[in-house]
Amino acid sequence: MPRKLKLEGEQQLSPSAAKLRLLKRLRCTLRFEKKAWELGAQRVAGVDEVGRGSLFGPVVAAAVILDPAYRIRGLRDSKLLPAERREVLAERIREHAIAWSIAAVDAARIDQINIYQASRVAMRQAVLQLQPGSDHLLIDAMRLDCELPQRAIIHGDALSASIAAASILAKVERDRMLREWDPVFPLYGLASNKGYSTPHHIAALREHGPSPLHRQSFAPVWKNPVPQEVLAFMLEEKPEEVLEEIAEEVGVGEAV
Repeated sequence: MPRKLKLEGEQQLSPSAAKLRLLKRLRCTLRFEKKAWELGAQRVAGVDEVGRGSLFGPVVAAAVILDPAYRIRGLRDSKLLPAERREVLAERIREHAIAWSIAAVDAARIDQINIYQASRVAMRQAVLQLQPGSDHLLIDAMRLDCELPQRAIIHGDALSASIAAASILAKVERDRMLREWDPVFPLYGLASNKGYSTPHHIAALREHGPSPLHRQSFAPVWKNPVPQEVLAFMLEEKPEEVLEEIAEEVGVGEAV
């Protein structure tokens, strides 16, 4: 009877809660990196992205080559870490990794090629920017269009230390971007919700319509009944020029 009650309780979990419970049970280690090293690889890069499910702004990817001689303790999936801990670990990763890189694909490009392809583009760009370059890739649940040996790992950010490091860098950078965008578009609570579908964010979309940096191809954005009234101040200028100016002001940098 107790077992049955437990099963019934587990069935009542939402998909996101069930996934979070699974991720907490997984152990983040160097076993995938060690296998690559045994095969002769010297610069194994972990690759991950952040922001695929967000309604606003870019998808951000990172690639990290950890130093086998230096262990960074506490690496795990960025979703399982509090923001303060992510910031500390990100600083250690940037300081001690052999190489790291961050790339982003903006909302307009996401709408053009879809979020899956945009994630792949961002991750590939992050890999290509590594200096020194990688000779083997460990990627979170995806394969990239490049000739490097690579392994796609389901729940890689919870299993591979290198992928976890990439996840942390990407998350910290994207959160910084959203905090910078928050005062530019204060209606949506971006600093707190990071562009995701919270009740406050959905309500703001319904009341005020989307901003120019919302992903127009995402259903909660295009289904809202209000036109883009936030664009009124931009009507006398070319939208792409205004967006470039805003991006420079908040330090987003170049998007792919």
